[in-house]
Amino acid sequence: MSKWLPTRWALWSAPSVVLGYVLIVDALALAVVGVSFIDLDVRSDDWIRFAALVVGSALHVEAGREIERLREVVSEGSTYVNLKSMWIFAAILILPPPLAIAVIAVSYVHSWARLRRSPPHRGYFSASTVVLGSAVAVMCLRTINPDNDPGFAGGLIGLIAVTAAALAYWLINFALVVGAVLLSNPDANASKALGQLSDQLIVAGAQGLGISTAALLMYQPWLSVALLITVLGLHRALLVGQFQFAARTDQSTGLANTMFWHEIAAKELERAQNTNTPLGILYLDLDHFKNVNDTHGHLAGDQVLKAIAAELKHEIRTDDLIGRLGGEEFAILLPNTSSADTLHTAERIRHRISSLVVTVTAPTGTTLVDGLTCSIGAATYPTAGHSLDVLLMAADTATYAAKESGRNRVVTAPNRTPGQLS
Repeated sequence: MSKWLPTRWALWSAPSVVLGYVLIVDALALAVVGVSFIDLDVRSDDWIRFAALVVGSALHVEAGREIERLREVVSEGSTYVNLKSMWIFAAILILPPPLAIAVIAVSYVHSWARLRRSPPHRGYFSASTVVLGSAVAVMCLRTINPDNDPGFAGGLIGLIAVTAAALAYWLINFALVVGAVLLSNPDANASKALGQLSDQLIVAGAQGLGISTAALLMYQPWLSVALLITVLGLHRALLVGQFQFAARTDQSTGLANTMFWHEIAAKELERAQNTNTPLGILYLDLDHFKNVNDTHGHLAGDQVLKAIAAELKHEIRTDDLIGRLGGEEFAILLPNTSSADTLHTAERIRHRISSLVVTVTAPTGTTLVDGLTCSIGAATYPTAGHSLDVLLMAADTATYAAKESGRNRVVTAPNRTPGQLS
């Protein structure tokens, strides 16, 4: 897609101090990659450990993909922490530098593809900070414990070397990311940019798991499978609990409720404004849904809403977010989506719902509910508005127009003049 071409990146329109900072960090990381290949000594065991770390990292991403994507959106404007450093720090400890850098590259490319396709220059910058942090960590290991490189020894010297490497890895990466956040948003709250102490404890825990992973791969490789299963289970349980608490999902449908949807929509609009990318919003209202409740009962109505929520999930991408605004009204957030694609998505959803047949439990027994239709209003940033309130009003007004013109149709909010956009 053209928006991923380097010439189209919003980076080039950033203030010169931000552009210079990012390019310097990226260039330094590229230099580290080049230097790492000067002394290339890779053994067959290294390739096996490399494969194990890459597979572990991929499985880790897939286990918490949807929830991690939402956590990343919520962290917009501050540092975003995750457990990728578990696999990366293990690679730093036991692999030659070129393979450790390859683990970083594979991990970030996979995360970018599966979690959230933010502008490529952002992912490259994040990976660059990790490469630089890793380089300083390797320097600490080689200086303090030169006889065990790659790898690490036990005892006091080994503990000191690993601790110094972990601190260096964390400090370099953290400082570079915070610097980018503050330069990109001069008015940003410094405490928000620094993040919470609990976030840094997550990083420390990930590095501790990385040390355990490295030790098992070095001395008891088959036991690393048990560690992987344990980490995936605990991480998934932790993220699900965190998501349910923070997101405040709608209990009937499992979708985001109106409060969380609006929070994510505001973050995504801010990101769209910063990256100069479009954003679509759909308002969906089920037609004559009261008839379902009156005919089959409210229990059947809830079952229909759950079925519709499931159908909506099938028609959206990983980056999109559906919220239930109440009753039979839904909102769908479509980041990085043009007006044409927003309309196309709305039409797909409308056709899918019109062909839906739901088996429900009614007072008279099991029965089928069909003939469902919906009216959808579509609005797109920046043509329909520049603020979230204006966009939501435009989508809501378009939904009302769809109902007034016969229902079971999509109406797109008109483009506004510059004076009407904010």
